[in-house]
Parts: sequence; structure tokens; C-alpha cells
Amino acid sequence: MKKPLYLILILITIFTVCTDAQTISGTIKSDAQPLSGASVRIEGKKLETSSDQDGHFQLQLAPGTYNLLVSYIGYTQQVQKVNLSKGQNLKLDLMLKPGNYMDEVVVVSSRKPTKISEVPGTIWIVDNQRLQEQIRAGVSLKEALAQLIPGLDAGPEGRTNYGQNLRGRNVLVMIDGVSLNSTRNVSRQFDAIDPFNIERIEVLSGASAVYGGGATGGIINIITKKGQSGPTAFTTEAGARSGLKQKNDLDIRIDQAISGGNENFTGRLGIAYQKNNAAYGADNKQIFTDITQTDLQYNQSFDIFANTEFKLTTKQTLKVNAQYYNSGYVGNRDLFLGTNLAGLLSNPSLLEMRNGFVSSVTPQTSRASINADYHAADILGGQDLYVQGSSRNEKFSFHPFPAQVRNASVPGGGILYGGSSTQRTQYNALKAALTKQWSAFNITYGVDADNEGFNAQQTLFDRTATATSGGLINNGIATTGRYPGYTVNSLSGFAQAQWNLTEKLSLSGGVRQQRLNVSVDDFAGADVQALIAYGLGQTATPIPGGKNHYDVNLLNGGLVYKLSAPEQVWLNYSQGFSLADPAKYYGQGTYQLVGTNWNLLNGTSVSTSPLTGIKTDQLEAGWRHRSKIINAQLAAFYSWSDKNLAIVPITLAVNVIDQKQRNLGVEGSLQVNLPDGFEVGGNGLYIKTQNKVDDSWKLQTVTTASPSKATAFLGWRNQSVGFKVQGFRSFDLTDALDSKLKGYTTLDILGNVKLPLGTLSFGVQNLLNKEYQTIWSQRSQLLYKGLATPATFYYAGRGRTYNLSYTINY
Repeated sequence: MKKPLYLILILITIFTVCTDAQTISGTIKSDAQPLSGASVRIEGKKLETSSDQDGHFQLQLAPGTYNLLVSYIGYTQQVQKVNLSKGQNLKLDLMLKPGNYMDEVVVVSSRKPTKISEVPGTIWIVDNQRLQEQIRAGVSLKEALAQLIPGLDAGPEGRTNYGQNLRGRNVLVMIDGVSLNSTRNVSRQFDAIDPFNIERIEVLSGASAVYGGGATGGIINIITKKGQSGPTAFTTEAGARSGLKQKNDLDIRIDQAISGGNENFTGRLGIAYQKNNAAYGADNKQIFTDITQTDLQYNQSFDIFANTEFKLTTKQTLKVNAQYYNSGYVGNRDLFLGTNLAGLLSNPSLLEMRNGFVSSVTPQTSRASINADYHAADILGGQDLYVQGSSRNEKFSFHPFPAQVRNASVPGGGILYGGSSTQRTQYNALKAALTKQWSAFNITYGVDADNEGFNAQQTLFDRTATATSGGLINNGIATTGRYPGYTVNSLSGFAQAQWNLTEKLSLSGGVRQQRLNVSVDDFAGADVQALIAYGLGQTATPIPGGKNHYDVNLLNGGLVYKLSAPEQVWLNYSQGFSLADPAKYYGQGTYQLVGTNWNLLNGTSVSTSPLTGIKTDQLEAGWRHRSKIINAQLAAFYSWSDKNLAIVPITLAVNVIDQKQRNLGVEGSLQVNLPDGFEVGGNGLYIKTQNKVDDSWKLQTVTTASPSKATAFLGWRNQSVGFKVQGFRSFDLTDALDSKLKGYTTLDILGNVKLPLGTLSFGVQNLLNKEYQTIWSQRSQLLYKGLATPATFYYAGRGRTYNLSYTINY
């Protein structure tokens, strides 16, 4: 944690130093519309910047004559010759004309910059304008991504993104190419960064052999905002969100960024603060706190993100990023479970939100990370070298939650107690890749090394105080183990090549060889540790730990055929690999009290029941057309695996079973830019997940299967004003056991107005004030069935909610 904070203090000092220089500034527009993110660079020099959301840019230069190169995706590049004399401040208004087609460069597909037209796969780009349009209108990051990424499930409205899959399988989430996932899947990847610090998001749908473990459903790479060269620049943003239900129904956010630099150094420091209060449903009642995965009501978050880039030579760059993120509960209001927990156990009418909540453990997410990226061009025979080193230290604390232990050795057959877990992960990685380009052939190859360590404890609460207060008073009396600790060491080698067979046809393929060594600690079951803490027995026989080794080969191959410059079709095959959560798999056992010792009768150990990895195969065929008028993409996919992940209700322990699973479906998106500033479009996913049972395919349980969904929007904008109406639909889903997820529909309005100074953004979510139950709420009622009344886990969707944000760049 100290290293990122030290770096941030250094950056603050650097950013406040501004040297005298000649200045070129101005705005970049197209058809009177400002272009955000347009590239401005000086020909022959390593000096460049990009335009802000108002189309404004600024560069500092020595006196002289220069060629200014201005470009933007989908537009024809403009070359502007300028003469700059000493002390001159030159202002330009530049107009770009639309080109014939769009061809962005992405990294997510092959770990090096690659044009989308050359990728044999489904790529989605969430640019800064579309993302901030959602965020500044009050839409949360998880929900915004569900609106903008066709294959991604609806986002839960609490802290967790549990079950928010991509094409029905796990998604690997990264920040600037650094994984946020860990083997212990805590599902807080989107509770990791404030959107204020995000520049754009690249998404690769489907299994990926390029990145290895975790990428069975696809990859979401969050790319952060970078500094711009020139005098010190500032961005200030403030916003408020409310449903206007009660005086405590108010969320506020304040963001500040500072950036600057020169020809050899650029940097940005962004600080984002958000304070949430109560949230209300369409029925004007406060939404119950999510006691399962923790909530975001009465939550306060800080995101401090520092981004730097050093140009060491004309062919070498070093980027260093550091972040400290903290998001935790700060209130005293929570879900009252009834005196002696009667509302939890039998009488749901007693459940209500009340003041008076206290806990020895604060529900919280905390992360400190640092990573460095080094790039050297034209070395070792004309190759490019990319090296990345990263380190992340994170701590997750959960809401107090009831646990029920049933054991014949306990008087009465069992006990009910309250506990709260704290889980820590330390992650370190070193990755190196070389890439070489010939006229019609290129290859990227390299090595990845990862180390991950995990441990978890739970704080046990005074049972009498918890019960009599209805779960509001949670005073810790003991700390015990929650899951077995483990370490995972991974070493992988990979190679990825592309061959342009003709001007229109290209072939790509690759291989990844991944080795994982998992070491699990000895562990006495969490239940018996709790029983000992409450005075039942004194010792327990641990479940043996041990070591396990995995050796996995992953392949991929694809063809891209260019029908025209903006239009391609593709076909690909790829494999992905995932390792189920060792903490949720190992350490499960059955015990019997003999004297004062809990004897182990049987348990899940490394030697007797080694955890098996799951390899996923995928076939995909797709078509895309990317121009300034029409941006469309359609892909059909079929993925399968010989093993399946089964979740044990209540404990959420996992088992890997020998059962075939398949996902098949279609995802697509369409955006049409019409005359006079109108745009219309939408996206959708049709998916079916099945398991093979007794030689026939059955629908996968709704606790893990993804529902189909669709979105649609209609927008209009001119130079000063923009509006958009968008609708979201999550469809009903039923499984082989007739369990059901009920779908819902929401309608939002987004908009912005450019003021003489800054931009005012506004939004209304759930415009029609529809009552609905979130997907996670419906799943949790099934997962925790038998532990509590279903109403305990009824989390309504937020009712009609208004948002105002003001942004100014100066």
C-alpha cells in the first residue's frame, strides 16, 4: 500500500511544476460537433496529445515550423502546417471529415496493438463518450456495461457482480492488461475502480487461449485515462443522484483530476469520491440491505489513481500506474431480522430497515496496486518488446451473515450464529512478450509468471446480542478460520501468429502452455472452529492440505475474410481454462465430537479429492460492418466442456463434476447514425445453457445460467444538446427443475447540455418506476433456501431515480 501512496505524492509534486513554452491549442470538430479523443501529434517527434470531451487540445513546443497531424477513428487525417515564434500562443479550429470506415486498434485480442478488421473474433469497444454518457447520467458501472456489451448479463445493483457472466461463463476483468480476477472468485471486479478514471473498455467475447486461466467467457480490459502533454490541466466533476423518496435518498460524488507533462513525461492523477445513502424501490420503500454479498447503501468510496508515462528514448517508453481504492460501509442503518431472528427464520413480516447497526467488521473493499509497462521498439532484429510487472494487495470484508451448523454431537442438533469474513489476496505477476512484423506475417510470443496467495478469517459475534437485536448488534468475540489458505504459482509460455494469405484473407493461430502449482494449507472445518469458539469442544482434527499440479495446453485458430474495407466475416476456434475456487472446494468435512476433540470422519483434501480444472472449447462465426453510418456486428457461438461446476446451496461451496455442459447462442449489435444528429440502435443476446444428464440435454440451473437480454436506444444531439432514450430487457429463464428467473424491463433517459463553461449531464433511471426483483436477489433466494425466509433476500430494483452531473475542464 505504501508504494502507490509514495508515487502519488511524487506525482502531485511533478504535476504542479509547469515550464514556460510556446503553446498550440484549439478545438477539433466534425459537422460542428466536438470530437473527444482525437489524436494530435507532431510529425517526426515523440510529442502527442488527444482532445478532451469538448474537443479541446493543447501542446507546448519550441519555436519553429511543424506539421500537425490530426486524426480520429473513422475520419480522414488532416495535416496542418504551423509556424510558431517565440512566446506565441497559437489557437486553431480544425475540422475533420468522415472517412469511409472505422478501424480501431485494440490490445485485448492478441496482447499487442491490432486493428479490429484483422481480429477473427467478436470485439466490442466502449469508448469514453458512450461510457461517460451512462455514468454521468447516474448509471452504475456494472449496469452500464450490461447496457453496452451484448454478451454480458444484467448487473446486480449491490456490491457484487456474482453471476454477471459473459456468454454464460466466467469473464476475466483487467485494468490496463493486469488481471483483477483471482482463483478465489470473490466477484468484486467492478468494485475496483471509479469510472471517472476510465478512458475506454475493450471486450473480447468468448473463450480465449491467449490469456489463459479465467477467460472462458471472455475478457473485459478497462483502459485508464492518461495524462496529456502541455500545461497543467484540470478536470472537476460533481454529481448527485436521488429518487426523491426521503431526505436520506441522496448519493453524491466529487471527482478531481490533474494532468500535464512535456515531450518526455506525461502524467495524470485522478481522485474520485462517492457517498451513497439510502436506496428506494418503485414502491417508495427502502430496499433491503444485501446481507449475502454486502450492499452499496450507506457506502463511501475513494479511488486514487496515478498514471505516468516516461519516454526514455525515441524507441523506449515506461508507464507506471498506482492505485489505492477503498469502498466501505459508513452508516448505522441495516436490515432488522426480528427479535431472536424471527423474521429471518419464520415470520418475514418482521423484516424492516432500522437504525442501530454496529459491527466489529466493516463491510468493505480495499485495494492497493502498482504496475509498470516497458516497451522497446526495434530490438533483437526489429522486434518490439513488451514487459509488464504488477503487484496487488486486496482485502474484502463481508456483511454479518447467519450461519447454521447442524451436527448430531451438538445439543439440539445444531446452532445458529452470526459471523463476518475478511479475505485477503496478494497477487504478483511478471509478463514479457516479443512481437515481430514482416510484410505479410507477424508473430507474438512470450512468458507469463503469476503468484497468488490467499487467506481468510471470520469474526464470530456474540450470539445473544445478535439474536436479541435482530442482527443489528454484532460484537466480535472470537476470530477463526473461514477458508483454507492457499498459494497458486503459474508459469506459461505462448505464441500467437498471423499470416495474410491474400489482401482479403488472413489466418491466425496460437498455442499457450500453462503450468499451475497449487499449495493448500491444512484446515479444520469452519463450522467446527465456530463450535469450539462457542464452547463446544476444544480441538479439531484438520483436513490435510497438500499440493496439486496442472499442466494445460490451449489452442486457438481463426480466419478473417475482408468483404470490403469496413466489412469482414470470420471463423474461429479457441480454448479457455478455469480452475474452480480452491477455498470453496477444499476444507469441507464431516466431524464427530469425541471427548473434547472433533474427529474428522471424512473431508475434501488434496490427496483424496484433488480439484479438477475445467477446459472450455468454443467455435464462433461472425460478421461485422464498421463505418460512420452503420456499426454492426453479429456472431454465433457454441462452447462446450466435459466438466461442470456445481454450487452447494447455503455455503456456496463448489464441486467439479463429470458432466458435459454447453452454451450456444447469438449476440449482436447495431448502431445507425442518421441525418440531423439522430442515432438509433440496440444489442442483444440469445443464449441457452445445457447439461447432459442420462444421455439427454437438460437446462442448466438458473443459479448459474445466463438469461437472454436485449437493449434498444434512440438518440439525438447537436453541438450543444444531446438526448437518449434507452430500454433494457432481461428475459425470463427456466431450468430443468422448473426454477425460474423472472425478467424485467427498464427505461432510462440520458442527456447533456453544453454550458458556456462546462457540461451539465442528467439522467432518469427506471423512468416508468417499474417494480422488479434483481437477478441476484432471485438467485440468492434459491441458493440460501432452507437457511432463511425468501423475503430476507428480496432486493428490489431501484425505483425512478434522478441524476445531475457537472463537468468542467480547465
